[in-house]
Amino acid sequence: MILGLRTDQPTAKLLLLDKNGNQQADFEWQAHRELAATLLDTIHAFLDNQKISTKDLTGIIVFTGAGSFTGLRIGATVANALAYSHSLPVVAGEGEDWVHDGFGKLHQAKIGDYVIPTYDREPNITKPKN
Repeated sequence: MILGLRTDQPTAKLLLLDKNGNQQADFEWQAHRELAATLLDTIHAFLDNQKISTKDLTGIIVFTGAGSFTGLRIGATVANALAYSHSLPVVAGEGEDWVHDGFGKLHQAKIGDYVIPTYDREPNITKPKN
């Protein structure tokens, strides 16, 4: 099974795809500002609900942008960490059809590769007050 992960908006999304790229399950939730605190637990609960272990995963597709600067960083970090810790390939999915895009890249992905977010603008970081 392949895990899909999209965290660029307040509503986060998880997907499970079979080896042919067909969607088997999905889950959306309002993660908003709690994404970093809830993402990993939500992934494990989603997999448990589908009676799947991380050991059953064969790859990870993560939406890499454009979108929320912080959401994209969190999603990419968690996807990269899961891939690294379970020796899985991870690929970036881009555009409206990000799942299909990522699925097409999985067969070429190497274990140990990682993904980075694609930002559509410079981060808006407030300067410290004097």
